[in-house]
Amino acid sequence: MPTLPPEPAPRSAREPQLPCQAAASFGADAERYDRARPRYPDAMVRRIVTAGPGTAVGCGTGIAARQFQAAGCRVLGVDIDARMADLARRSGVEVEVAAFERWDPAGRAFDVVIAGQTWHWLDAVAGAAKAGRVLRPGGRLAAFWNVFQLPPEVADASAAVCRRVLPDSPFNLQAVTQQTRDGYQMVCARVADGVREAGGFSEPAEWRFDWEWTYTRDAWLDQLPTHGAFTQLPSHQLAEVLEAVGGAIDAMGGSFTMRYATVAVTARRTDTA
Repeated sequence: MPTLPPEPAPRSAREPQLPCQAAASFGADAERYDRARPRYPDAMVRRIVTAGPGTAVGCGTGIAARQFQAAGCRVLGVDIDARMADLARRSGVEVEVAAFERWDPAGRAFDVVIAGQTWHWLDAVAGAAKAGRVLRPGGRLAAFWNVFQLPPEVADASAAVCRRVLPDSPFNLQAVTQQTRDGYQMVCARVADGVREAGGFSEPAEWRFDWEWTYTRDAWLDQLPTHGAFTQLPSHQLAEVLEAVGGAIDAMGGSFTMRYATVAVTARRTDTA
């Protein structure tokens, strides 16, 4: 169930996307990230595995990788951050440290390439081209994200404290405090355009899975610092954000129900790739 870290600004599918400071910051507290970030809907995992079971490539701290392992896949993780890779290994995932676009698969081929909460950090065309080279004919690329909608009370409190504490933030603070399905259209469109430009894939499709999760005050405040806008925030500023958001949740009775939509962009490698 993780959330997409909001980006400082949209990037074109052609523009090289070297890992920025925010992208490289998630490993600073990899254990919190793995503990607090939500998992993915079982229905999505089943649909991907049914469409292309066998061997898969994924990583981060291994949240999605472990779900695909449990569904019967043999998973190899590829991650640029050694700290994230180390935690994934400790949970039983084999991992190689590299940027996916520059990773050497050493002649290996896979049935599925999965990417949870990460594909927006890659060069859209180079990433799709690498996926096409490591997938077997008929293999599937699936990049997916969780889109959350906070209750208005929590969203308003979050927006107010972010405006006060982060007035010069390069991040889209609206996306930090209240994500929308429409806001992800640009991200999904860039992924799909990259797949088309790389060539060798079927026409990209978009899947959506709606679900809900109930958070206690402590559970949400544990997850909040793992979001891109907050991973590098000085401790006193982060404490101010957490106090304000925690107060809003307390006023609601100490918990709230989050609405999620998991969106996936997926395409199959064709025989001509």
